[in-house]
Amino acid sequence: MKRKILSVLGILIFMMPFSVFSQKDIVGVWKTIDDDGVTEKSYVKIWKEGDTYKGKIIDIFNKEDRDNLCTECDEDDPRYNKPVLGMVIIDKLKKVDENEWDDGEILDPNNGEVYDCKMSIDENGNLVVRGYIGWSLIGRSQTWIRKK
Repeated sequence: MKRKILSVLGILIFMMPFSVFSQKDIVGVWKTIDDDGVTEKSYVKIWKEGDTYKGKIIDIFNKEDRDNLCTECDEDDPRYNKPVLGMVIIDKLKKVDENEWDDGEILDPNNGEVYDCKMSIDENGNLVVRGYIGWSLIGRSQTWIRKK
């Protein structure tokens, strides 16, 4: 009997890490990759606040860009002329399905535009981020990589 209990516990302990890694969640730190699919730009930290998810830039890889201000942001936006490093660029994102977050918005600090935003995690565990206008037909997607 004791041996059966130990066997079951051993199997559960062995399987626990796999169940943790198989969870799909966007909370964490992600390395952003530019539209070219190669250039690493920054780290964005995503967290859950109430029923929504937010994200902010916590590091910028190009040292020359670290002091940039969001001069292209709309003057009515509280982020206007504020440092991009530390800026909240993802807001109002909601989990709508097991592997889909939508109804949010994302700021592109390079052009100051705020887009509708949705995200999902692909089969490789990467975050697919889509900024779009309207019904997601007009927009662009980037693949971000979870920081280890």
